[in-house]
Amino acid sequence: MKLLTTCIALVTLIAVGSWSLQAQPVSIQITKRYLNLPVAQAQNRGTMTFRLQDKPERSFKIRLAADKPDYWVFCDMKALQGKSITISYDGNVAGLSKIYQADNIAGQDSIYSEKNRPQYHFSTRRGWINDPNGMIFYEGEYHLFYQHNPYEREWENMSWGHAVSKDMIHWEELPTALSPDSMGTMFSGSTIIDYDNTADFNRGNVPAMVAFFTVDSPEKQVQCMAYSLDKGRTWTKYAKNPLIDSKAKWNSKDTRDPRVFWYKPSQHWVMVLNERDGHSIYTSKNLKEWTYQSHLTGFWECPDLFELPIDGDKNRTKWVIYGASATYMTGAFDGKTFTPESGKHYYTTGSIYAAQTFANMPESDPRRIQIGWGRIAQPGMPFNNMMLLPTELQLRNTKNGLRLTSTPVAESKQLFDRIGQWSSLSSTEANEKLKSVPSLDRFRLKTTLKLSHATSAGLSLSGQRILDYDMNSNLVNGVFYSPEDMTSMEITADIYVDRTSIEVFIDGGAYSYSLERKPVSTSKEGLQFWGNRIDVKNLELYTAKSIWK
Repeated sequence: MKLLTTCIALVTLIAVGSWSLQAQPVSIQITKRYLNLPVAQAQNRGTMTFRLQDKPERSFKIRLAADKPDYWVFCDMKALQGKSITISYDGNVAGLSKIYQADNIAGQDSIYSEKNRPQYHFSTRRGWINDPNGMIFYEGEYHLFYQHNPYEREWENMSWGHAVSKDMIHWEELPTALSPDSMGTMFSGSTIIDYDNTADFNRGNVPAMVAFFTVDSPEKQVQCMAYSLDKGRTWTKYAKNPLIDSKAKWNSKDTRDPRVFWYKPSQHWVMVLNERDGHSIYTSKNLKEWTYQSHLTGFWECPDLFELPIDGDKNRTKWVIYGASATYMTGAFDGKTFTPESGKHYYTTGSIYAAQTFANMPESDPRRIQIGWGRIAQPGMPFNNMMLLPTELQLRNTKNGLRLTSTPVAESKQLFDRIGQWSSLSSTEANEKLKSVPSLDRFRLKTTLKLSHATSAGLSLSGQRILDYDMNSNLVNGVFYSPEDMTSMEITADIYVDRTSIEVFIDGGAYSYSLERKPVSTSKEGLQFWGNRIDVKNLELYTAKSIWK
């Protein structure tokens, strides 16, 4: 560890106890890729500012550890190599002497192998994550942007983190895409590719990737944009931001999360924006000037709006609109107004929130693929929360009308190797087979149960009921569910267990839910079917690979 002792020596303190009343800024020359910063959760937050040529380069809140750090976070300094910056901090400056430069992140050797690190779900190397943002496919890469606090495991400093993937399964985390500025912090939004150069940002034959996002300040939330000409690696914020400032119109600060897409029949851009009590529709020809068109009440945050074929028939389609809670309506959309025809409905519950679907999917692969934020903590880790598995959304005719279904994408199959399959087992026989799972650290299990009584039955993991089907009340883990065959005594579940999470897909994705996996107890129960004389018609066990190896 190479401490910045020569630079930190410049700090002059006038202190009472351990608290600084004044601190002279620290000047350093950036010679390494990363600045590693110590964090202690018990420490009060202070504001750290980097200045470059006497202009603010970044500013963020951090619990800088004055004593022993709980963990380390980092600043990626690649863009500032060879340049000199000054660092100021208005909190307890005792931790400044612990900051050091290196070409590796502190704790690099253990990243992705930590005790509570999800092994086949995306999580960030360090810090907090929440809403997925700007999900888009472009030139062979899936881009996942996300709400991110790079400097702590709790919410703050909202930025756009960034990761890319070739298959939506294995992810490479890139430097932060959008950081807070003088206007405020970077809240949720979306991205598009401006192939026709409607905003005049393109360079030659290179179309701009354009991001739309909410900037949050104590006063209000406004809609802004930025563009990239290098596949999302670097960004230029639009000089005339904001695009939309609608606080006065709605008498509310709650105006956020722009979802933008091209509406081909009318040859214009559409923005779906959550404003106070629902989703508003705006339109534009050039991405810069937006016209309000309509409003649909009853939704909160993170809108999405898209067209889906019915039962895979491209000649029969309906539009789907939803908000952050994943409740949705189906209906018609004419480019300016969404007309509800059915809803609200739900297709998934549990830890999922603020899910978004990929934009710009190729014509050869028109799937509507969604990733949701998994509100699942990773206790004691230098990172927090995760993304759920990518799933394909489909619109199907059911006994209750049109309904969304959700199933893990085909690309996820590469993660799992089947180690056993059995049929027509009693619960006792099935429980013996479950003992063959080599590790409960992570795995997949598929099963079809047939109940003998209209009572509860299901599957538990170390005492936690991960599948609980109460046929009498039509409840699956406490949520109402009525199977397509109303009198069926059977239920099928596809269960994905990772270190801290569980995702369950019922009856081919007709309903799904996700939940936090309880810490492994001292119970020797392991995996176990339970219920009144149930038959296990099918049981399949799979090991699960890590996406990080």
